[in-house]
Parts: sequence; structure tokens; C-alpha cells
Amino acid sequence: MSRPDYLKKIENRILSMPEGAVFITSDFLDMADTQAINKALSRLAADGTIRRVVRGVYDRPAFSELLQEQAAPDMDQIAKAIARNFGWSIVPCGDTALNLLGLSAQVPAVWQYVSDGPYRKYMIGNRALSFKHGANKDVSGLSDKFALVIQALKALGKDSVDALTMEKLASILNSKERLAFLNDTQHRTAWINRIAKELYVMGETE
Repeated sequence: MSRPDYLKKIENRILSMPEGAVFITSDFLDMADTQAINKALSRLAADGTIRRVVRGVYDRPAFSELLQEQAAPDMDQIAKAIARNFGWSIVPCGDTALNLLGLSAQVPAVWQYVSDGPYRKYMIGNRALSFKHGANKDVSGLSDKFALVIQALKALGKDSVDALTMEKLASILNSKERLAFLNDTQHRTAWINRIAKELYVMGETE
């Protein structure tokens, strides 16, 4: 029995994605209805083409040459997929923000995100993923990049932003972004705006 046309189209789209890509049912709504997509994804998961990460979220597994097995799923991409599935806005926070910005090499024990949705916690294999509700003035109305920088700064605390951290942040934000970051933080937490001013001055003297 041949595969339905929509199944082949969904499979081809997935195979065109990079290894490690994470997706949800609604990513394929241009190809079929929800019931058909769920059926197709379940079938592709059963034959090993894709991997079910949590309910409604799948990835195209990457293969680890070092471990000679499927690599662990990308936690940040999973968080974004879950948020997309529920219509949440999220921002990495705490150690997760530091890790994603390269300000810490330590892998987070729990991948944490501030969300405008409800509190949720998921176990992805032996790793935890947590969403905490927060109507936070330091993330609303900001670009994803600026919100991530602010959450990383809050994770460090105002007394722990040293010269190395400033240099790293200066390498992350170009001169145009530093000016925008300064303007966007003008009416937010005072010490974060001070850091933004210092970053802008660093750009002016380079």
C-alpha cells in the first residue's frame, strides 16, 4: 500500500530540515488538516524517521559520531516549539540565558524560561525544562536578543558584571544594536540601563 500524498510531502519537508530541527503539528497545516498531520507524524515516529520529544513536539534526530548514537534533542529548540504550540512568548532566564549567550560554559541543570503562559515543567529524557510565568517589564516589548541579554544580566546580578562580561556583550551587540539597546532600556531597571550606556560608550571608543 502506497503512502498517502500528504505523508510523503510532510516527510520530504522534514528531510529537508537540518538534523536536530524541532517541529509541531501546526508547522505543516499548509499540507493537510490536523488529524492527518498527527497521523503522519505518528507514523514517521514509529518508523524512526523522527523522534517524539514530548506530546505534540518532534525532532529530526541528529546522530552523534562521538557517541555513535542519536544526539540528545536541542533543549532551546524544544522550548521554542512548545511555546509556539501554545502561543506563548518566552525568554531564556537564569543559567539558561548565560549558557546561550556564551557567558557560562556550564550546562544548565534545568533549562528555564520566563513565559506569559502558565507554569509548566517537562522532563526531556533526564533533563528538565521549566516555564515560569512572569509579566516582566524587562522583557516586554524587546527583541528576543535584547530580552536574552537582560535576563543574562539579571542572572549575574549588578555586582557581578565584570570587564570580561562587558567584552563578551560588546562582541554580541554591534554598534547599531548597542544604541538600540540603550534606547530600549531607558525606562527599565536602572542598573541595566547603566550597563547599556557603558556598552554604547565602548562602541564609541573602538
